[in-house]
Amino acid sequence: MDIFKRFAKDFYIQYIDGVPFRLKAPFEFSFLSKYGRVFKVFDAQDSGNICFGVKKEEKSFFIKFAGAPTERASVSAGEAIANLKRTLPIYKDLAHPTLIRYIGSEEIGGGFAMVFDWVDAECMGRMYPLSHRKFMAMPLETRIGVFEEILAFHIHTAAQGYVAVDFYDGSILYDFSNGKTVICDIDFYTKMPYTNPVGRLWGSSLFMSPEEFQLGAVIDEVTNIYTMGAVAFALFAEYDRSPESWPLDQKLYEVVKKAVSDEREGRQQSIRQLMEEWGLKP
Repeated sequence: MDIFKRFAKDFYIQYIDGVPFRLKAPFEFSFLSKYGRVFKVFDAQDSGNICFGVKKEEKSFFIKFAGAPTERASVSAGEAIANLKRTLPIYKDLAHPTLIRYIGSEEIGGGFAMVFDWVDAECMGRMYPLSHRKFMAMPLETRIGVFEEILAFHIHTAAQGYVAVDFYDGSILYDFSNGKTVICDIDFYTKMPYTNPVGRLWGSSLFMSPEEFQLGAVIDEVTNIYTMGAVAFALFAEYDRSPESWPLDQKLYEVVKKAVSDEREGRQQSIRQLMEEWGLKP
C-alpha cells in the first residue's frame, strides 16, 4: 500500500514497499505489485519518468514508468508518456551487449511502463552521490575499459543510423559483480539525418556540443564525438578539462581535447576515428 506525506509546499514524500521517494503530488502505484516487490526507486530524472527496481521470486526487473507527477519533471505527464512510447523502436534497433536489455511494455496505472532486466550496478551520475563516488573510485584501468565499451556501443549506434541525444553520466552504469559496463536511458536517441528542432536540445550541458544549442544545426556522429570527449574528461578527470587534471598519457589528452573542439571541423570525423586515435581497433 502506498503511503505519502506532505514534506514541503512543492513535493511529497511517498513510500511503496517501505521505500521512500519524492513526487509533486501523491500517485497510486499499487499496480507495481504485478511486477514484484519494490526495493529501489529512482526519482531524480527531469524526463518525467520514475524508475523502480522490483523483485518477483528470484528475478529482478527495472521498471521505467511515465505518467506520475515526478518532482523534477520538465514536461507534463502526457508528454512524458508520449516520449516514453516513442522509445520502443530505439531499444529494439540498438540492442547490444552493453545496452540494458528491454523485455516488454504496456499501458498500466494511468500511464505507460517499460520493463527491462535489472542490473546490480552503480551509476556514474552525480544525481546519485553515493553511487557516483563508488563508480569514480574504480581503478583507472577499469574506467578505461568503461570508456572503450561506451565508444564501441556508439560505433554500433552510428552503424544502425542513429545519433545519440541526451547521453550523459546518468546513462552510464557499472556492474561490479560481473565487471560489465551497462548503458541505459537512451530515450532521446534518434534516426539520422537529424537537425536541431528546438535550440537547446535535451541533456546535461557538460556533455553537449555547441550545435546542440543551435536551432537548425546538423546533429550527427560528429556531434557525438564531442559527447564522447566530454565523457572521457568526466571519467578520468572528474569533469575537469585542464591538462593538469588529466591522469593518463598526454597524447590521450590531446585526443579527447580534439574531440571537444567547439568547431566541428576540429574534431575527429567519426567515432571509429576517435577509437583509432585512442589506440584501439574498432
